[in-house]
Order: sequence, then C-alpha cells, then structure tokens
Amino acid sequence: MGRAFEYRKAAKLKRWGHMAKTFTRLGKQIAIAVKAGGPEPENNPTLRSVIATCKRENMPKDNIERAIKNAMGKDQSDYKGMTYEGYGPHGVAVFVDTLTDNTTRTVADVRSVFNKFGGNLGTMGSLAFLFDHKCVFTFKKKDGIDMEELILDLIDYDVEEDYEEDEEEGTITIYGDPKSYAAIQKHLEECGFEEVGGDFTYIPNDLKDVTPEQRETLDKMVERLEEFDDVQTVYTNMKPASEEEE
Repeated sequence: MGRAFEYRKAAKLKRWGHMAKTFTRLGKQIAIAVKAGGPEPENNPTLRSVIATCKRENMPKDNIERAIKNAMGKDQSDYKGMTYEGYGPHGVAVFVDTLTDNTTRTVADVRSVFNKFGGNLGTMGSLAFLFDHKCVFTFKKKDGIDMEELILDLIDYDVEEDYEEDEEEGTITIYGDPKSYAAIQKHLEECGFEEVGGDFTYIPNDLKDVTPEQRETLDKMVERLEEFDDVQTVYTNMKPASEEEE
C-alpha cells in the first residue's frame, strides 16, 4: 500500500477540496441570481443558467436547493463582484475575479499574496487592455446540429467563430460579447438546447513566456489566491506549458 496509497489519498483530498471550492463559488452565484430575479428558475434566466453550470460541476441537488433557500433569507449577505489586477513575479499579469460581502477583507487578502510573491497590485482597470472580457456558454450538443449555421445566427451578438467541443461530455462551448449574455442565452434556449450554462471569463490577448521555474512560482501564487473563499477565478497571461513545448 505505502506510497501509492498515500498518493491516491492526496489526489482524492485535492479533488474534494476543489469540489468544495467550486460549490462555494457557485453558491454565491446562486445567491446573486436569486436576489436579482427571484427563486424560480423558470422565471429567472440567470438562475437557470447557474443551475445548469451547477449540474455540470456535479453539485448535488440538495446543495442547489439549499443555496436557493438560503439566498431568500433576510440575513443573507449581499455579494458584490470586484476585480483586482496587477503584476505578479516575472512581469506576468494577474487578474483576480471575486465575489465578496467585505471588500476591505478581500483587498487585504489579495494584496498580501501579491506582496508575498514580490508582485504589485494595481488599480482597477489598469490591466484591462491585456485581457478580453467574454461571456461563455456551455450546452448539450444536439444530433444533427450545424454549428456554422448556429454561429451565423449568433453573429449579431459577437459570438466568436471558434468554438470548443467536448466529445466525451457531449457539450459545445461558445464565447461572445458579455453585453449580449441574456440575448445569447435566450437564443440557445429557444433553439432547444439543454442545460445551457453561462458564465463570464477573461482571456489574455498577450501571452508571456516563462521558464519552468518561473511557472512554478506563479502557479504557487495562483493557488494561494484561490484558497480565499472570496476569489472566484484567477487569470494570468502566462503562456500555457503545452504551447511552449510545441
């Protein structure tokens, strides 16, 4: 048993740790959606979209229902979306997307990590030019779907021609203009696509080369930031390892 057992045990704990973090993040998104549009998914497109994402992430039904119920309570925290951006070590841009009910706590936590790794936290919007803000939708693929025709139908919403297909999961992922989020979701649902999950993302438009040693340091910084409950996602413009190896 020994070392192999310990390795599998550590991998399992890491997986469950990731799941717990994901469920916390989605729970906050449910809270915001419920407060904005009510607890009924059929009458709340945003909540419907978040629930689809929850299902794709294997969040238990009980957890989803509990999050909706908690969001209706008077004592539920009011979460606010905040972004923090700056340069990490080796000149790599770091963009931190958060949902918080205490901005003073969140900025202190984020700043402490930047300082620890020799980075510099900048002002909001200072690195926006390095990232493209996009909305992203993932939905179940239909038999006989003509993706070129679908993308053409969505061209008015600035949906990109390139899309991702996960044959194992049977899903399609598309990217579009964040301002067209509601319109894209409506179009996909009217076309009969199931489990339409939507979110927002930041895609770097200027990738930076790093050495394996530099990558290790930056990965540690990202992991440290992701440990905070307020942090939703951390983005960098570090070039993926696979691209460097090609």
